[in-house]
Amino acid sequence: MNLYQSFIEALESLVSNKMRTGLTVLGVVIGVAAVIAMLAVGEGAQSSITGQIEGIGTNVVFISPGGDEDVRNPKPLTLSDAEALADPLAAPNVAAVAPILSGRNDVTYGGESSSVSILGVTPEYEMVSNEALTEGEFINETDILGRGSVAVIGPDTAEKLFDRTDGITGETIRINGQPFRVVGVLESKGGTGLGSQDDRILVPITTAQSRLMQRDPKDSVSSIHIQASSSEGVNAAVDEISEILRLRHRTEIGMDDFTIFTQQSILDTASAITGVFTIFLGGVAGISLLVGGIGIMNIMLVSVTERTREIGLRKALGARKRDILSQFLTESVVLSLLGGIMGIILAWILATVIGAVAAASGTPITPQISLGSILLATLFSMAVGLLFGLYPANRAASLQPVEALRFE
Repeated sequence: MNLYQSFIEALESLVSNKMRTGLTVLGVVIGVAAVIAMLAVGEGAQSSITGQIEGIGTNVVFISPGGDEDVRNPKPLTLSDAEALADPLAAPNVAAVAPILSGRNDVTYGGESSSVSILGVTPEYEMVSNEALTEGEFINETDILGRGSVAVIGPDTAEKLFDRTDGITGETIRINGQPFRVVGVLESKGGTGLGSQDDRILVPITTAQSRLMQRDPKDSVSSIHIQASSSEGVNAAVDEISEILRLRHRTEIGMDDFTIFTQQSILDTASAITGVFTIFLGGVAGISLLVGGIGIMNIMLVSVTERTREIGLRKALGARKRDILSQFLTESVVLSLLGGIMGIILAWILATVIGAVAAASGTPITPQISLGSILLATLFSMAVGLLFGLYPANRAASLQPVEALRFE
């Protein structure tokens, strides 16, 4: 019996028991769809997170206060530190420095109120963080020197307060009860579990220090973002930054009271976390595919029992052991293959629905179904069919013709 004949007979046998075949295939369909959909969600999350990080730029360095736990009396980062880091003689590999003062305040407009992330920034923040505006202009040096009551808002914040994202420049909002004139609207950057980049308000850092977020000392900042002169100069810039801050804070090597992150280190960490997350999701979904395989074995064992007399008759007429083995293995593989094909279709539908739900909930994760995940799930389903069909097929092939013919 050749492969084509085994395939035709397998189809005839499966079609003759439509309900049983359908229920068995359903287990494989759900398993394959779950594996592909979960892998797609994991890859989509990874792509979204890394895309946001890369959107800032490939040569950005982040400095935050706090370092080794053994450091006594750690000093905060200050505007003076930022000015020292901007010295081209001391740090030739530093292109721009953007100190940031962050907090959260209540913002109101026309009866609408919302708690929004407020960032006190300098004009350099626009270049360092790779910001773009859909309308208006960014905070300038005049706003810094005059402690101007101006604000640049994110698109999500604009939607919350104004129910629109255009024609907002010139409007007045209140932050902690104080009036601020909107001078620009940021271009959307999206958001993930790391936080939304679209729901925030930028104000001059001097205004934030004097009127919104008083700190001790007065010139302390939450963090400092630095743009290196090039991607190749990031490591040199980190060395220069470390040396300057150690001198200013009077700390020894290994006892830093500050922490430096590079773009690449954040990307590596994010990729590692989302990679583990994707593997975990795929593993959990793979359990359902395993359950589907057990269903195939169960049905094939039932089929062997029901067709015992048929098997005996075939062997009495000259069918060899390998012919019987091939017939039942083919049925098992066909079951899993049909489930795999239907599972791919269901996975595409699930991924589309998950993406739509995520976008509607403000978490724009777009599931990405890759060819690799399709091949992995399909081959795995076929392997499951082959593995779980092997025992029933071998049991059928090992039946003695006389005993099989006498079976009732």
